[in-house]
Amino acid sequence: MDSIRIRGNGPLKGSVPIAGAKNACLALMPASLLAEEPLVLDNAPRLSDIATMAVLLESLGVDVALADSGLTLSLHAADIVSQKAHYDIVRKMRASVLVLGPLLARTGSATVSLPGGCAIGARPVDLHLKGLEALGATLELKNGYIHATAARGLTGAPFTFPFVSVGATENMLLAATLARGTTVLRNAALEPEIVDLATCLRKMGANISGDGTPEIVVEGVERMHGTRHRIVADRIEMGTYMLAPAITGGDVELLGGRRDLLESVCLTLENAGVEIEDTARGLRVSRTNGRIRAVNVVTEPYPGFPTDLQAQMMALLTTADDTSVLTETIFENRFMHAQELRRMGARIDVRGGTATVTGVPYLKGAPVMATDLRASVSLILAGLAAKGETIISRVYHLDRGYERVEEKLSACGAIIDRMTG
Repeated sequence: MDSIRIRGNGPLKGSVPIAGAKNACLALMPASLLAEEPLVLDNAPRLSDIATMAVLLESLGVDVALADSGLTLSLHAADIVSQKAHYDIVRKMRASVLVLGPLLARTGSATVSLPGGCAIGARPVDLHLKGLEALGATLELKNGYIHATAARGLTGAPFTFPFVSVGATENMLLAATLARGTTVLRNAALEPEIVDLATCLRKMGANISGDGTPEIVVEGVERMHGTRHRIVADRIEMGTYMLAPAITGGDVELLGGRRDLLESVCLTLENAGVEIEDTARGLRVSRTNGRIRAVNVVTEPYPGFPTDLQAQMMALLTTADDTSVLTETIFENRFMHAQELRRMGARIDVRGGTATVTGVPYLKGAPVMATDLRASVSLILAGLAAKGETIISRVYHLDRGYERVEEKLSACGAIIDRMTG
């Protein structure tokens, strides 16, 4: 099993290219099931989760081809040969459930295994199912599979999410495009990935308005067609690499970075003493004047502070000049990285959904273990700032969400390498 070795080497300086958004790509790929013509996606991230989704779509009959060193995906669903998403594939990644809506919309039938993914608490698919039932689907849970049918097709209807869910909003958008009549989604997710999906679906012939607001209206169409679409930049990767110069005291330009994708994070970092400025190529992030200032953070649905940057932010705050409080409101059991950061000398007290972080003069390199995707990169950030050597095991999580992380950080002066076996 691979591990990553890091030796603290002072401030990072250089530039980092930001990949296309993994979470956007994982919703866009199933959109190919809605049309007989090819969907071509540019700026695709080269990640194991993308490969898993490709395997899943291929099992359903989608022809998947790569070009431009994997940065371009061509997905052609001329013939859907299976409506069953098998457990062996779906268990690897919870985004696999996003094939449910488009399969049901196009073929009237779908059988999808209950999904897997990172072990960061319960993330049920109840809202996906309730939403599809509102569109007329008949659902049954049996032997670990969701069995869905809509023999006469889906019918547009109003649906209010009891709480904001990105995945459920995506599945409903995908399904509603081919439903008869009007679907109104209330309390819908606002994330840039939702807007990106809606933008692509409109290019494919969908009639969608209101994306980026809490109410999205979809007028169903009879058929969808192929298109070409460039995937939005990955705001979580961008936020992670914003924290790298912040924790090491450096100066890094993020190529393709956009402040509007992470306004809440930018404001939080600026309050902590980090400088952020727009450039012709993206964003420049630097910290060259003293220690990080303590700040309090509460994770919230977009446009609030993302839960997917909470672990990385905790790593930064372990080096702050005072005490910070991190409150996790999205997922329970998402502080597993705190114990590993304590192995590096961090002072963190976790009680329920709140972590109190008291900054220390410096972190110390240590052997640590990644527990999930975001935890793994938080330990990399900590290792960059620590004195001595840090070895992070179980980094297979990392490849699900970060493209060539060692290469990108090495280009900015980090001493980091992957050890195989």
